[in-house]
Amino acid sequence: MKAAFFRQHGGPEVMEFGDYPDPVAAPGQVLVDIHAASVNGADWRVRKGSYAQITDLPYIPGRDFSGVVSALGAGVTDFKVGDAVFGVCAVGQEQAYAEKIAIQAAIVCAKPAGLSHVECAAQALIGLTALCSVEDTLQLKAGESILIHGGAGGVASYAIQLAKHIGARVITTASAANHDYLRQLGADQIIDYNAQDFTQVVSGLDAVFDTVGGDVTQRSFAVLRSGGRAASIAAGAQAPVSPRADVRSLRPQVGRDRPHLERIVALATSGAVRSPEIQLYPLSEAAAAHRISEGRHFRGKLVFKVR
Repeated sequence: MKAAFFRQHGGPEVMEFGDYPDPVAAPGQVLVDIHAASVNGADWRVRKGSYAQITDLPYIPGRDFSGVVSALGAGVTDFKVGDAVFGVCAVGQEQAYAEKIAIQAAIVCAKPAGLSHVECAAQALIGLTALCSVEDTLQLKAGESILIHGGAGGVASYAIQLAKHIGARVITTASAANHDYLRQLGADQIIDYNAQDFTQVVSGLDAVFDTVGGDVTQRSFAVLRSGGRAASIAAGAQAPVSPRADVRSLRPQVGRDRPHLERIVALATSGAVRSPEIQLYPLSEAAAAHRISEGRHFRGKLVFKVR
């Protein structure tokens, strides 16, 4: 098969495109012919070695995909060859930047006919992350107020729509160029982070969802009401220490399972959440996609159209 991979940690230029051995479905796994795979911020961090140095090289990054089942491992009965599926790789497994992937059948989901492979790949990990953060961790409820940082990014743009669907008042931060886009997604109030300090604009909020990190994470505690809660996916593996004893600091745990993927399908097919704005790349241009992703100033999602 063809794949995008790296032989050493480094900048985007270490990404290569070429032949790679085909994976084989082990017991309990399905082999999927990938049609689309998305680019996530974790991918370039893995490539740089920011998380941990990978010693089993060369290495194929990529965490979510959509495609068609081409073979079944022993014991798999819930899919058949030819079924369209999408999914997110188990924690510790990647390899979605490729024409084929072997993955546990239990954590993939049937692709709905009404969504393309590109749309499913674009929504898989961001949807999973937003659901685990907003619904499971923050337990956001109708009538509450939430500030979502970095609104134009993939996870945040999904979270805005999810929070609005729940019935919350949604405030987000974004550069001025993205304000119209975020209003279309349902944001009630948008703060231009280049011109305004969000801590001077809002206060007394029920919840904050941080996808930005840095000093934004620590300053976010100031805008919460007593008893409020903040969840961050951008401040490391542990919940950041709160400077306030009267608010909760949370770190979402983004597990992999079919029920959450089925929730993504339900939200998409009902029209509650739409796909983010998508920029398509061929898999051979993984280095170029990583440069855009690492710049962190693009809108929506970058997706490889593999087939």
